[in-house]
Amino acid sequence: MTAEYQPNGGQAIVELLRRNGVDRVFTVPGESFLPVLDALHDAPDIALVVCRQEGGASMMAEAYAKTTGRPGVCFVTRGPGSANALAGVHVAAQDSTPLLVFVGQVPRGLQQREAWQEVDVSALFGSVVKWAADLQDVARLPEYLSRAFATARSGRQGPVVLGLPEDLLFERTTPIDVGPAPVNQGYPSPQAMAQLRELLCEAQRPLAIVGGSGWNADCRAQLQAFAEAHALPVATAFRRQDRFDNLHPLYAGDAGLGMNPELAKLISEADLLIAIGTRLGDITTRHYELVDVPKPRQRLVHIHPDPQEPGRVRVPTLAICASVDGFVDAAAGLQSGPLPSEREAWVSRARSKREAWQSPTELPGQLQLGEIVAWLGERLPADAVISNGAGNYTLWVHRFYPFRAFGSQLAPTSGSMGYGLPAAIAAKLARPDRPAVCFAGDGCFQMTCQELATAVQYGANVIVIVVNNGSYGSIRMHQDKHYPGRRYGTDLVNPDMVALARAYGAGAARVERTTQFAEAFEQALAANRPYLIELVIDPAILRP
Repeated sequence: MTAEYQPNGGQAIVELLRRNGVDRVFTVPGESFLPVLDALHDAPDIALVVCRQEGGASMMAEAYAKTTGRPGVCFVTRGPGSANALAGVHVAAQDSTPLLVFVGQVPRGLQQREAWQEVDVSALFGSVVKWAADLQDVARLPEYLSRAFATARSGRQGPVVLGLPEDLLFERTTPIDVGPAPVNQGYPSPQAMAQLRELLCEAQRPLAIVGGSGWNADCRAQLQAFAEAHALPVATAFRRQDRFDNLHPLYAGDAGLGMNPELAKLISEADLLIAIGTRLGDITTRHYELVDVPKPRQRLVHIHPDPQEPGRVRVPTLAICASVDGFVDAAAGLQSGPLPSEREAWVSRARSKREAWQSPTELPGQLQLGEIVAWLGERLPADAVISNGAGNYTLWVHRFYPFRAFGSQLAPTSGSMGYGLPAAIAAKLARPDRPAVCFAGDGCFQMTCQELATAVQYGANVIVIVVNNGSYGSIRMHQDKHYPGRRYGTDLVNPDMVALARAYGAGAARVERTTQFAEAFEQALAANRPYLIELVIDPAILRP
């Protein structure tokens, strides 16, 4: 790149993406950001994935960020495109995932007139994202994008949305001369770690709950060593089961929907809770019942990268503002003391209750979903990626599948339906060597089923397991509870799932009995193309 070269706005954006380590972007194209698309045409080191709906694109970008540990990037057009993308942006917000969404905007001279498809980016996204803004000066692109990357990745990670006026992208600017944006992280003080050690030495019944974002395989290994050194049982927060090996003797289970009642007792009866990375939200604390607000009955150590989070809902005994890797690095040097008398029995209890809970249950009918999920746990390698959206079918996945490796779970803490398929596609594109298996209910799958076309186009050979009970099952469960005998609005008339998948170019099979599943799954693994397996389940079976 010569000194005389003057990139246009689109070219400048692509160069800034490259300098911040972006190797893939997701989009549904729009005429509002054609200079960006043209610049990507000349950027072979940045792969372009064209999706079928902006919600699928933003979910793929969010899942790609979780899989790679780098910010996900998505480009959408204004108006309906940005409104559709909000679905994935909300996932990124509640899951604390670094995500950059660029919205092609109306030209600057037409703004504030309700021009065609005009949208106020700050008003639409402002309550959901960490930062939302419209660019107005092409010369400030390096400033805005550097801030966007730093904001998305620093502290509690999350989404950023930038509006790109169409005319700005054609304007020329000076060559880019900035490097990658910094990542700002917090580290625990020696005084805080000394107090933590004192609390650990005193505790008879300690329990760690781990979750949130900012993890990697090294962090998890350091956490495991910390737990082993202090005989500390570890539970995982809602849909963060890959933060700790589910087969480890110190694993106590997942504090999520359908929580093991025995784990709920452990949380309630603990005399010390150590929350690492997690916000201790309503699902993990069973609607705030297990950890009282504002003063917990347990002594609480809350470690979180956002300084405003510890103390926001509850008053902790010890608050530590630190990133996950900053904390586990400091914890590696924390010497253990003599174990209190009750600790051995406490650890044994946590393990035995978790192991009993993970044994598959038997329910009426010829198809036993628990057995199928447990079989997958034995058949698949530890680094296989399991994704899901929302629905009661997820209760089987979270309970009976053993998440052993970091990065093996992609699940939305926001409870977003339709997430599983886009997430599996993103995971497969990021790591083609890993099996990527998506679980979805029939209602959940149809939220984003069109992305099967994306999977076929880019050779993302995911396996989609559709649990078909002909209804919005979780809503139906709540409806039956509150309005027995008055079921309304929750039954579904579905397409032929096998024919639908084949129409997109995927393989497909229908399974009605447990004994049929293994053969169908082996066919899916060998198919060398996306594959859908439809599981037909009794509509009366709504929970394990």
